[in-house]
Amino acid sequence: MVAASGAWLLASPSFVVAAEAHARFAAEAERMKQQAVANGDQPYGAVIVRSGEIVGYGPSRVFADRNSDAHAERVALWDAQRRLGTKQLADAVIYSTSPPCSLCQRALAQAQIARMYVGPEARDAGTPRGS
Repeated sequence: MVAASGAWLLASPSFVVAAEAHARFAAEAERMKQQAVANGDQPYGAVIVRSGEIVGYGPSRVFADRNSDAHAERVALWDAQRRLGTKQLADAVIYSTSPPCSLCQRALAQAQIARMYVGPEARDAGTPRGS
C-alpha cells in the first residue's frame, strides 16, 4: 500500500486502486452472493474488474442452472468473456466472497486473470493457480 494525497492506494497488476474502490468491488461480490441466496443457490458471489470497471457479474448458479460448474467465479468469468468478446482477460482481477476452488482457479488462470481478491476486506489471494 502507498499513500497518495492522503488516501491509501493498493497496487494491482494493471492499475492502482483506491482502498474505497476495493471496498466497492468486494461489496458488489457480496451483492452477487446475496442474489444467489435469494434465488435459492449457494452463498457465493464474484465480480471481474478491468481498468477499474466491473465487466463480469457472478452469483452462484449451481442449483439454478443445474450445472456443477456454475460457481460464482466461473459465472463472472463467462459473463466478462461474453461482454468483452474475448477469452483472455490478462489485465483483469476477480473479487470473490470466498477463495475460489481449484477448478475455478484453473479457469481463471487459463483466462489469464491477473489477481484474486477475497472476502469483505478484499484480501489479496495472489494469482490464480493453473494446476
